[in-house]
Amino acid sequence: MHMLVRFTLLATALAAAAVSADEGMWPPSQMPSIEAKLKARGLELDATDLSSLTEYPLNAIVGLGYCTGSFLSPSGLVATNHHCGFGIVQFNSTKEKNLMADGFLAKDFAAELPADPNQRLYVTESITDVTARLTRGMDGVGGLKRYATIDKRSKQAAAECERDPGYRCDVYNFNGGRNYLLIKQLEIKDVRLVYAPSEQIGNFGGDVDNWMWPRHTGDFTFLRGYVGPDGKPAPYSKDNKPYQPRSWLKIDPKGLQVGDYAMVAGYPARTNRSRLAEELRDAIEFSYPRSITNMGEALDTIARMTKDRPDAAIKYASTVQSLSNGWKNQQGQLEGFAKTTAVADKEAEEARLLAWIDADAGRTAKYGRAVTALKAELARIRSLRETELYGNSLLSMGPTLYGAARDLYKLSRERRKADAERSFGFQARDEIKFKGRMASINQRFDAEVDRALFELSLGRYLKLAKSARIPEIDRALGIDRDGMTVTDLDAALDRLYANTKLGGLDARMALLDATPRDFEKSADSFVQLAVAMYPAFERMEAEWKVRAGNDGLYRAAYLDALIAFRESEGRPAYPDANNSLRVTYGSVTGYSPRDGVANTEFTTLEGVLAKVTDADPFLHPTRAVELMRQKHYGKYADPKLGTVPVNFLTDVDITGGNSGSPTLNGRGEVVGLVFDGNWESVSASWVFNPAQTRAIHVDIRYMLWVMDEVDQADHLIREMGLEPTP
Repeated sequence: MHMLVRFTLLATALAAAAVSADEGMWPPSQMPSIEAKLKARGLELDATDLSSLTEYPLNAIVGLGYCTGSFLSPSGLVATNHHCGFGIVQFNSTKEKNLMADGFLAKDFAAELPADPNQRLYVTESITDVTARLTRGMDGVGGLKRYATIDKRSKQAAAECERDPGYRCDVYNFNGGRNYLLIKQLEIKDVRLVYAPSEQIGNFGGDVDNWMWPRHTGDFTFLRGYVGPDGKPAPYSKDNKPYQPRSWLKIDPKGLQVGDYAMVAGYPARTNRSRLAEELRDAIEFSYPRSITNMGEALDTIARMTKDRPDAAIKYASTVQSLSNGWKNQQGQLEGFAKTTAVADKEAEEARLLAWIDADAGRTAKYGRAVTALKAELARIRSLRETELYGNSLLSMGPTLYGAARDLYKLSRERRKADAERSFGFQARDEIKFKGRMASINQRFDAEVDRALFELSLGRYLKLAKSARIPEIDRALGIDRDGMTVTDLDAALDRLYANTKLGGLDARMALLDATPRDFEKSADSFVQLAVAMYPAFERMEAEWKVRAGNDGLYRAAYLDALIAFRESEGRPAYPDANNSLRVTYGSVTGYSPRDGVANTEFTTLEGVLAKVTDADPFLHPTRAVELMRQKHYGKYADPKLGTVPVNFLTDVDITGGNSGSPTLNGRGEVVGLVFDGNWESVSASWVFNPAQTRAIHVDIRYMLWVMDEVDQADHLIREMGLEPTP
């Protein structure tokens, strides 16, 4: 139905040079340029097979918006990580039927459970370079004018693309504004839970083992995409039918061996490898330490407020999982940076860059101001960081009901504008998801927990110097006077939570069609709070737009110079990750974290059994333990290991967002799912270390063993084109 469209990234913009290490999250269009490296590692496909969006295997790769999945059957069956599907499992859990603890298996289509109404599956079908269209007449223009112009043109391009029903189109920024690419994705709006093993398998080891090796986690879950009776994407309906993808990935049940080629195709979220040394230093000295403290305090607060309250604990389970992961990740980053010379290395590179620019008159004329202009903008931003961290965070996030009221109020104001002038997320195309978000709040909200978290944030805010505080926040909450006590604050919060009805679904839904005037006349305490704080919220958004416009000018110029410099040194010239489809490759290989220690490539069932205790996070299902003790491997034992492999290591280059990505062999067949990195890799979003950076994968043989021998998911095994044990 659709034209076969391949990536159209400009060869001159993103061309790869000879790579000195196997790093890089490569746009598919670049794969042919590194074919020699791929073949040397063991790729059996042609590199051109990895550059087509509409052909196997890339047309079977699925974005979840925050993770990755892949089609594994002609009936829209999607494999992803357990932690990626955890929010869906939590959404369908109650204290009476806790699917997180017990697991879930639908025996047929009718038994599959709907996800949160905002859950989507995205299949990338085309990418078009729109840089010239968006930046025409913008030479030397920064700030709000640049942002507004590019934003308007981006929305126009997206709207034209979305004339094709069932698609989501967005413009992605590559290389800091050096390139803009229009990405067209099929948007599947009805997503259902098919199978999730028990949390005792899917999150075995919990926070203790997170980012650690050896690992023994069955981090996998199955979802399914549904479409309307006409085959087009549609919101959830009992009349919908399973989506039929153009391709689905084949499975190699034999898995991989040490040294075998491996690759991962997915949607990595963000990396910072092209950022300046001072930006890394700011993260190390300011952002990460404060973020670690804040997340730790939030986790402690949630634990305290949900103790002996199973309903509340279930509602915040996915929040806790996300916070715990981020908390440990940033701790690992700080620890990793303390053992490296990452900042000094970046400073040395910048010095070489400046010397390279100065050595040639042409380069001086072209790039001379690039570094100094960006540094000046970073200095301006740095002066605002305390207010941003503790003040603007209240405006942009804050308590759940405030956030709902603020966004509903903003929607009412945005509706007065032409659609192309509305803010991102508040256009007509976004209103279905917006309504779904409002409808699903209660599954992840508890007033007592929310109040405690709000009080925690306010406590941090009140420590700011008066000059750094935001007048609208102070006035709206009644904390603008000297001598404010904890008792006074408690009383203010009591009034706020006592005089609102937004905790009820009907009250929120009633505001979906309200006018700005309706909000301004409302007696609801959280609506009043949102209206009172809105001028400050608008100022914050305006500053963000100015910053984005300046960044698009200054960083693009800097990266223009940096990419040319790196290419002159024969170094990788791939763009930082930005949640667009990428391919990365490597081999099954271990590593040595320190002298005298050698981490081997595979873990096994015996390792699981050795870790099992009678307490979380090392509890394990009774049936699985019995089978392991009996050495009941079925047909899934590796002949060399003599047992079932559970997890394995590769040196593929991944980051957040890659979770759930299929791990493929040289023929493009599934041999596992990537789900984590080792402790030494957590700083890889800034600096890639080929000797230490490793990705952790759940082995296809363990997935099949759990499905077959533990949970009897025979019908799913057959659906994927395999046969269970007779």
